[in-house]
Amino acid sequence: MRRRFSEGFVAPFAVESWLDEETDFAAAAVLVPVIVRESGATMLLTQRTAHLRDHAGQVSFPGGRSEASDASPEATALREAEEEVGLASSQVEILGRLPQYRTGTGFVITPVVGLVTPPLNLKLDDFEVAEVFEPPLEFLLDSANHQRHSIEVRGVMREYWAMPWRGYYIWGATAGILVTLQRILHSGA
Repeated sequence: MRRRFSEGFVAPFAVESWLDEETDFAAAAVLVPVIVRESGATMLLTQRTAHLRDHAGQVSFPGGRSEASDASPEATALREAEEEVGLASSQVEILGRLPQYRTGTGFVITPVVGLVTPPLNLKLDDFEVAEVFEPPLEFLLDSANHQRHSIEVRGVMREYWAMPWRGYYIWGATAGILVTLQRILHSGA
């Protein structure tokens, strides 16, 4: 993974937006945290609390809206990861960014990929995060586990990615970002 990011890659803008082109998107960033474990790499994901206004109950990466004080998407991702799950930025080796991802809720997300060194001494923000879990990276990057689903939104059928894992339903932006990561890591470009 380090090698692939250090080589650089050309990837298209990952658009899954269900909004029209004139939509004014809010900037956001997420940390795509790959946990380096002796038993194999995992991905740290969160299950959001059910009462939140945006993306309630959904599986997501640690992250959120960019603030004026954030110097970069990396700063946003690291700040949000520390606020949401207590992940210390000193434990994260930033590898690089994935293409931006537009959501149907009006955000343009910059995914920031980082390798995380255990042990994790997480402290969840119980207002935003109901729980964290770690699916194996091998499962998430296996295209056989990537499902395409559709839903009607405002009278139009829209498609989205999903990858159910052990009772968790990983879908939407989170699954789309994982599919992009898989394609970049497995492409020859």
